[in-house]
Amino acid sequence: MFYRPESGHGLPHNPWNAIVAPRPIGWLSTRGRLGDNLAPYSFFNATAYVPPQVMFASTGQKPDRPGTKDTVAQIAESRVFCVNIADGALRDAMNASTSAQPAGVSEFALAGVTPAPCETIDCPRVAEAAASIECRATRIIRQAGEANHIVLGVVTGIHIRPDCLEAGRFRPPSGWLARLGYKDYCIVTDLFEMDRPA
Repeated sequence: MFYRPESGHGLPHNPWNAIVAPRPIGWLSTRGRLGDNLAPYSFFNATAYVPPQVMFASTGQKPDRPGTKDTVAQIAESRVFCVNIADGALRDAMNASTSAQPAGVSEFALAGVTPAPCETIDCPRVAEAAASIECRATRIIRQAGEANHIVLGVVTGIHIRPDCLEAGRFRPPSGWLARLGYKDYCIVTDLFEMDRPA
């Protein structure tokens, strides 16, 4: 099968949602003039080691946030954000925070998770997260299409939940939560090591 995106795929569900998978989930917490916000983004990844940097992409918009969503709007205001890493045990809480809420409604309460202060930025983080990555935004880039944005950030602080450290390595005991597409998710627990060729 071959298709051009602009011509359509003819399938009952869009295959693009599942082709690039699994995707890590950046559970973004932000603070803006209307309050705190928490929302997951599966277009998320790390982009550099030194200094550590991350990116996430936001697609779509809300009626009360023309051209974007709460997360990007609040980062444009504050220039900071926190990426929380949900492990397998937090999958239901992460999913609860996907519901569309009016700007100013805190998804922390809807998800049943605890907001905790960050150390280097004025923003809440998820206290229960396997890790929380405090970031200062460096760029917000408009992408092709309506209401598509990429946000780049440099890491200013990292929190790691103590039970996620095993022999000096970050390994959440209930596995990494990832998005596969459609309504499909996975919990990564089957690990193996490979040495790079000399």
